[in-house]
Amino acid sequence: MELNKGLIMRSTGSWYEIRSESGKVFAGRLKGKFKLKGPKTSNPIAVGDHVLYAVEDAANETVVIEEILPRTNYIIRKSVHKTAQGQLMAANVDQAIFVMTLKSPKTSLGFLDRFLVTAEAFRIPVQIVFNKMDLLTEAEQDQVFEYAALYQELGYGILFTSIPANQGVEEFKAIFQNKVSLLAGHSGVGKSSLMNLVAPGLQIKTKEISDFAQKGVHTTTYATMWEMNPGTYLIDSPGINEMGVFEMEKTELAHYFPEMRELLGECKFNNCLHLSEPACAVRKAVDDGEIAASRYLSYLSIFDNEDNRR
Repeated sequence: MELNKGLIMRSTGSWYEIRSESGKVFAGRLKGKFKLKGPKTSNPIAVGDHVLYAVEDAANETVVIEEILPRTNYIIRKSVHKTAQGQLMAANVDQAIFVMTLKSPKTSLGFLDRFLVTAEAFRIPVQIVFNKMDLLTEAEQDQVFEYAALYQELGYGILFTSIPANQGVEEFKAIFQNKVSLLAGHSGVGKSSLMNLVAPGLQIKTKEISDFAQKGVHTTTYATMWEMNPGTYLIDSPGINEMGVFEMEKTELAHYFPEMRELLGECKFNNCLHLSEPACAVRKAVDDGEIAASRYLSYLSIFDNEDNRR
């Protein structure tokens, strides 16, 4: 049996759109007895995965996925419906681009922090895009700039965008070049509108899924990888309204907050969890205003498995 290498371009639940190395697109599914490695997930394969497949029906262009090749990284969140499982958002990405809005809808800092912590766990750089700047009052814009300064100081890229004002569009387009990027954020923050503006030929969210989606698959959300130009790929994820952190040890959590990571080793106790222990360097930094109170609240929320900070 001849095996071919392919790239997962789209996921609909049980069927996947696979692009071969020659550029041909197939509909693929996992073989019946497939042994999964790694975390327990509701979706064993993610967009961005490299796989080995065998042609099943050449006439109908369907294949069977025989093997998932090793990943360089992935982004995972707690499954909304099955909390003991994770949901893979994307695999093998160079960066994540998180689009957020202060209103219409509001993105909480807690939600952003959960995403950042998940990306930090796999050392995935994040660009934070504050969209719909034209909807904000001067006071609200000042609030956004204050948030931006906080996260920029932590090492995250910052961009301000507005489609009606044509603000930041060229800069937005530039951050994708020659990278595989995951685009994420709440439903309604304008991810698809931004992408349609910078890459109108893709018609994101308007294309009908290929015929294979009708093979008994019922789905309303799916991720898609788009090739913007050779070497530049975008993974457009469905809007996410909950971002539960999955499979993270509480003793490791502070490692994924850059400002807390800098203080590791400075607490009195090596196993300090930064809760109520004496001589805690992290809590002292919070009290002194060196660590933002909002970030420490996010740390406590994630630590306590409170997944509702939206």
